[in-house]
Amino acid sequence: MLVLGIETSCDETAAAIVREGREILSSVIASQIETHKRFGGVVPEIASREHLDKIVSIVSEAFTQANVSQDELDGIAVTIGPGLVGSLLVGVSYAKAMAFALDKPLVGVNHIEGHVYSVAFENPPIEHPALALIVSGGHTNLFFVPEAGKYKVVARTRDDAAGEAFDKVAKLLGLGYPGGPVIERLARQGNPLAVKFSLPRMGDGRPDFSFSGLKTAVTKYVRESGLQPLTNGEEPSQAIKDLAASFQSIVVRSLVGTMERLAEEYAPKTLIVAGGVACNGALRDASRAAATRLGLPVYFPSPQLSTDNAAMIAAAGTVKLLAGERAGLDLNADVTLRLQNIEVEDAELRRAGVRYKL
Repeated sequence: MLVLGIETSCDETAAAIVREGREILSSVIASQIETHKRFGGVVPEIASREHLDKIVSIVSEAFTQANVSQDELDGIAVTIGPGLVGSLLVGVSYAKAMAFALDKPLVGVNHIEGHVYSVAFENPPIEHPALALIVSGGHTNLFFVPEAGKYKVVARTRDDAAGEAFDKVAKLLGLGYPGGPVIERLARQGNPLAVKFSLPRMGDGRPDFSFSGLKTAVTKYVRESGLQPLTNGEEPSQAIKDLAASFQSIVVRSLVGTMERLAEEYAPKTLIVAGGVACNGALRDASRAAATRLGLPVYFPSPQLSTDNAAMIAAAGTVKLLAGERAGLDLNADVTLRLQNIEVEDAELRRAGVRYKL
């Protein structure tokens, strides 16, 4: 099965052709990082205009690199949400037009589900049930996945996503955009114990994430310590490197600690860590250590498949197409689309053999 994937949920225009959901024949991505860098974040109107400018050439290049024709396609998969509405509509409109013109099956894909399938290309097949930590600039969620296509949110961020917190702290320190890579680089040269931050915890005891308070704590520390943000490309001081390391350490401890806690409760057979922040080396190392303690395999996407891409959308779409799912030409973008469609029994009941409530 050959599937074209199209992804335009935020600031990457991407198209990919994937065979059987596991072999990437082509993956083309046009990033807008340089465009939005001067604003310190993505500007929705500019993002949608750039998608309009690039989508025709990006899809065409995907076919050229894959060396297949449009007639050879077995289906088209497109991201329908969550994301920026203008950006999403560019991809959805293009996919619907192509599906109509070629008379090919069409399916809509949740962007977050795409990240779950980003591990499909360079790892063994996922053994279910699985526990999937999806961490990016816009999303921080932990899903219990009892079987392919079934999801239960077991932890979510109450405020900022982890990647968003990296970007905001980097902006505060004058480190530029995007913040994740530069904070990771500086953290390697810093002391993660230099600045004492509290591990975020929910007052109601739920295993959710919260990074807004940590961002506020960093802001307070910068103000009280007299630390000055960088200007004009100056070299970061050791104090900034230590702060970067301390901030990153708390974020990673929060993410991995919650994943490990819920893995002990839900007893998965596989751990998945995906999304743009999954590129972070400290997060990967801590996740591997947790997986070792739990006696479980942990799967990551490669760095180029961790950020937004269309190959993951094609992989998720392949599963839907094989299951007989089809979308009509009334398919539309949904900026608040959620990936939660089941109720799962209590972990202790599941271990006792009680069936999932699907």
